[in-house]
Amino acid sequence: MAALDTKALEAGRNVIDKREILETASALGLLPNVVEKDYVLGWLIAGICAHPDLADSWVFKGGTCLKKCYFETYRFSEDLDFTLRDERQLDEGLLQRALGEVIAWVADESGLVMPSDQLSFDIYKNPRGRLACQGKVGYRGPVSPASSAGGWPKIKLDLTADEKLVLPAVRREVFHPYSDRPEAGLWINSYAYEEAFAEKLRALGERTRPRDLYDVVNLYRHGDSRPPSSVLRDVLEQKCAYKGIVVPTFEALEPHLADLEATWASMLGHQLPVLPPVADFWAALPNVFTWIMGAAQAPQRASIQPGSSEITIRSRVLPMTVPRRARAPLEIIRFAAANYLCVDLTYDGRVRRIEPYSLRQTSEGNFVLHAIRSDSGEHRSYRVDRVQGASVTGQSFTPRYLVELSPAGPLPVAPSASRPSR
Repeated sequence: MAALDTKALEAGRNVIDKREILETASALGLLPNVVEKDYVLGWLIAGICAHPDLADSWVFKGGTCLKKCYFETYRFSEDLDFTLRDERQLDEGLLQRALGEVIAWVADESGLVMPSDQLSFDIYKNPRGRLACQGKVGYRGPVSPASSAGGWPKIKLDLTADEKLVLPAVRREVFHPYSDRPEAGLWINSYAYEEAFAEKLRALGERTRPRDLYDVVNLYRHGDSRPPSSVLRDVLEQKCAYKGIVVPTFEALEPHLADLEATWASMLGHQLPVLPPVADFWAALPNVFTWIMGAAQAPQRASIQPGSSEITIRSRVLPMTVPRRARAPLEIIRFAAANYLCVDLTYDGRVRRIEPYSLRQTSEGNFVLHAIRSDSGEHRSYRVDRVQGASVTGQSFTPRYLVELSPAGPLPVAPSASRPSR
């Protein structure tokens, strides 16, 4: 397929303004190229879903799936992982054609520059003798240099047909918090939540990387979305049996602690506004495995005491009625809450260190943040329109109440029309 005419695309399409990426990056404390890649990922995912040969055959999974389909207050990611139902699609000619059509659709819909001569695919056999593929998609976005002399930024595709899909795939809306989000949203066929959770547990047992530890503990902490341990254990056992490995245990992971500590910052630091301590995540693992094996119930915390006539706000996207000046601080606060990190809140000209728990709307229409002062342990509420700033600290906290600054479960999904082969 011929390379796209990038000059024509740049002239004819309206990619979002560079300032939007820069402002988002500044608000979240991330590098602009990390936010830009997140933006491009959203459109590429949508393009795959829009392709008739890929929409049902490619099932989205991995850390980027968790970020884009389930929890927006999550680590940013850099690649796309898919399980393919049909191994015959792991063919270079087919992939060049199909992905060429995908990036043409993305360019047409978003204005992103994604030339077909920046597509590459390396097809190989995995240790089980099955085909797999590492692909790369080059792009030029709002903050990427206009010249390609320094090389094109790349998104990595990890494609495999050597996975057991235990549960039916689900159709999920892609979290795309940018101004060019279509009114109907962006969508993708993805792993069910229980399958995504079990896959992360299997990966933690097989390779024990920092991102797997981070993901497993984060999923466990989302108590409202936590599936029954018996369901998760059954999915995990089936996936491990298919791979011919034992079900992971905390004891089996203990020899890998030193490696996790050594690579924690280098592998995760650029994906998060503030890097939580690895010790906190490691300390949570015994409880995770005790719960999975059915030996103990996961902790159930009560909500922080609400004020009179308040409504709890639990949504992936902040309501449009939240004051504009408060939106960036609230996104920082939501990230901190999901990662059990304290926040330095600037309010009425003074800085308070707080544990954030809940966002409520009063009967008068005001939005109020409920928190605990970390120095005194006292419950306080803060009107978000009076918040002057917020920054995540490296100080972690053990929740005293239910953290309600992320969407409540159970997670809403629309079943896919197609079913996995067994």
